[in-house]
Amino acid sequence: MGNPAEKNDPQPESESIVIQSADNRQQKFCVERKIFERERAKTHLKHCDIVCAQVISNKRIYANPAGPYILGVKKPSFMLNHLTALSGCQRSLLIALFLGVSLVPISSIGAEFKVGLVLDRGGKDDKSFNSSAYEGATRAKEKLGVFVKYVEAADDNAFEPMLRAFAQRDFDLIIGIGFAQKEPIKKVAAQFSKKHFAIIDAQVDAPNVRSLMFEEHEGAYLVGAIAAMTSKTGKIGFVGGMDIPLIRRFHMAYEAGAKKINPQIVVSANYVGITSEAWNNPPKGKELAMSQYDSGADIVFAAAGASGLGVFDAAEEKKKYAIGVDANQDWMKPGLILTSMLKRVDQAVYLTIEESKSGAFVGGVKRFGLANKGIDYSVDQYNEKILTAPVRKRADGLKAEIIAGKIDVPDYYKKQ
Repeated sequence: MGNPAEKNDPQPESESIVIQSADNRQQKFCVERKIFERERAKTHLKHCDIVCAQVISNKRIYANPAGPYILGVKKPSFMLNHLTALSGCQRSLLIALFLGVSLVPISSIGAEFKVGLVLDRGGKDDKSFNSSAYEGATRAKEKLGVFVKYVEAADDNAFEPMLRAFAQRDFDLIIGIGFAQKEPIKKVAAQFSKKHFAIIDAQVDAPNVRSLMFEEHEGAYLVGAIAAMTSKTGKIGFVGGMDIPLIRRFHMAYEAGAKKINPQIVVSANYVGITSEAWNNPPKGKELAMSQYDSGADIVFAAAGASGLGVFDAAEEKKKYAIGVDANQDWMKPGLILTSMLKRVDQAVYLTIEESKSGAFVGGVKRFGLANKGIDYSVDQYNEKILTAPVRKRADGLKAEIIAGKIDVPDYYKKQ
């Protein structure tokens, strides 16, 4: 790590960065785009990836070749802390600058089909929504031979420059994970009409954008029924992440499924927060779940991204059940995760990459539900002993009725 400037050093007239390249030579570049591009072209920097960086008092950035990668592999917490102190404009500029460097060398990937993945706030390791998207992209890399680069946003202001950086560097397909990227994708897709884009959980009406939408309420209904069939106390809980219509949709259907089995069941519900930080706050998730368990709930459904990990910790501490979401999370607390409501984001990402690579990409809305196995519930070696055969049989019966149209699952989107 480079040494910070002394306190008496004059503040630079323009922000700058010092980056150590693959051959261990440090180069200094002005953040101004023209100068940065000109200088980068002269150096070995274009042949290396950005590494661990830290913002210091004089707003210079130093990179350590021995440190973890800032984009694409690991995300050091101290970097995010320092970035938070900067303005939104400064953060976006720095992130775009990092991305511009970390996406090269394009020449090393030749004529491969290139996929850019912009993850939501929870990040690749949320073991839920983003992890599922990353898994789908990784499977495409292994099976289809595509080149995949992913980035994680420090805040919502970073989405647009990240998306634009992928488009400017000739990536063939750019996928935004999460509803918060709706407006950034709408804007960037309009500017790069020949590029293909996809977004999870939001609808963008543009010919070069595929909107991947899920019938979450169908799966939430099923796990609600499973919870009611399994509960011994007649009380169950729900912990949502950000209080938005999407998560209200989970909540409404979960309660409806539970009351289908037991009309008198009590369902407690809480939300982690009202900003995107609610997706990555495990301590708050645990606090809310502990309160619900203390109030008599013996099963809590977590639809909260990485915050749900706190719910699982509470379940372990209280020796009660929890229900996972999006990815199969049964393995995380074997014998305590009753089931997981599967939202096959991995499948949606993989199919979109496959079709785009083969030339079959079509914009518009593509929906995933119980009927096409885009939504389901999990049964595996980690929960087969606690998710009993009679419960599974009844759940499968309800699933068949939903697919056949015999059960009309209440949908929060239609209640607004």
